[in-house]
Amino acid sequence: MKSTEFVLASGNRGKLQEISDMLGPLGLVVHPQSDWSVPEAEEVAPTFIENALAKARNAARYTGLASLADDSGLVVPSLNGEPGIYSARYAGAGADDRSNINKLLAALEQHTGTERRAYFYCAMVLVSMADDPAPLMTTARWHGRILRSPRGEGGFGYDPVFAVRGSQCSAAELEPEHKHRISHRGQALRELVAQLREQAGTC
Repeated sequence: MKSTEFVLASGNRGKLQEISDMLGPLGLVVHPQSDWSVPEAEEVAPTFIENALAKARNAARYTGLASLADDSGLVVPSLNGEPGIYSARYAGAGADDRSNINKLLAALEQHTGTERRAYFYCAMVLVSMADDPAPLMTTARWHGRILRSPRGEGGFGYDPVFAVRGSQCSAAELEPEHKHRISHRGQALRELVAQLREQAGTC
């Protein structure tokens, strides 16, 4: 990448801070797409990776900068992959976290044991320009299970009902620094950083 500045295809300040903290040591500066009033990209593809790519290309097209995007969600195999790419709007357009959680818990009410297994999935994409023919792409999964009721005050989305595998805690009960180290987004971003370093010819 020639540029040391990137645009994040999101207006989420928490996501911006998390990503900035990881890319800062590489001398890379990340700006939210809201600084340019970039319109939201249409997310009509059936997979996380395709939607992440659409968001990255959209932000690059409007800003002229290299663009980073992620598309993430919760996957429950026993619900045929729901809520999946519709995680943010599982309970309908404009649904809040509580509504989405309530719908998920209702769908799993009769499910027990391994039927409650789930994982968060993150697809992350970096394009050097809108028509970049060779974008950097990474994916990651964070495994756990769905609790029967919410626990914890931290995080966002489905974090309060996602019990982390190998732990008694929900994602909402983890310290932010610990969550960032082990989460799907943290894993994907670290792999992306590794790819950037390899591309730049550094260790």
